[in-house]
Amino acid sequence: MDLKLKDKTVFISGSTSGIGYCAAKIFLQEEAVVYINGRTQQTIDKAIAGLKVEVPYGTVHGIVADFSDAESIGHLIAQLPAIDILINNVGIYTSKSFFDTTDEEWQHHLEVNVMSGVRLSRSVLPTMIKNNWGRILFISSECASLVPEDLIAYSTSKTAVLAISRGLAQLTKGTAVTVNTILPGSTKTKAAEQFISNMAAQKNQSVDQVETEFFKEARPGSLLQRFASVEEIANTIVYYSSPLAAATNGAAIKLDGGSMGGVI
Repeated sequence: MDLKLKDKTVFISGSTSGIGYCAAKIFLQEEAVVYINGRTQQTIDKAIAGLKVEVPYGTVHGIVADFSDAESIGHLIAQLPAIDILINNVGIYTSKSFFDTTDEEWQHHLEVNVMSGVRLSRSVLPTMIKNNWGRILFISSECASLVPEDLIAYSTSKTAVLAISRGLAQLTKGTAVTVNTILPGSTKTKAAEQFISNMAAQKNQSVDQVETEFFKEARPGSLLQRFASVEEIANTIVYYSSPLAAATNGAAIKLDGGSMGGVI
């Protein structure tokens, strides 16, 4: 399917691995011009090298930025060209008891997971509205609703993203600009694979046993009963970034395998 993304300019925060990297690859396959982001030049160079192997005809650039540092974000914004599509993907999480989570750790979650999208969107949205076309997608999480007891700070930040996205969507009324949120469920990123592998070693179980136990105990509401692949999440991100998704605005799009429940 032609998603009509040829020559669109895309910026994806936190995109040297995982969902962001996979989305970059698919955008490149659709012949968009892609800017990726990481915290170091080394990780960016490695990601660009990989993308050029996978999509030799693609046009990809990289910009270093640490989204826990407002000054670093300012430098990034100054280097960005006019952006047609913004994917607010960067995020951090810490599995920790609520009682042991410090003020500094709370602030770090909010700075990276919330303010990164606020600052980038504030920079690009006015031009999108002026040009009467653009896409902003925030990447939230099933944890915005589920709120695991060891991820309260993370979940709070991902719930805040929903309010920001909906509010920005309301600023686009009457234009061809859309702002939406994607809520992935448990996804088999490299970090998730490492977590599963470590748990398997600790419990002297197979990886398959650990995965089955995870969905039985931690995500019993999941209808999918497995981890989603990064490709499954990234494909949906790219679709909702396209002109074909023009009728979707202000939406929270669940890719949680049914774990969040509800009729909406």
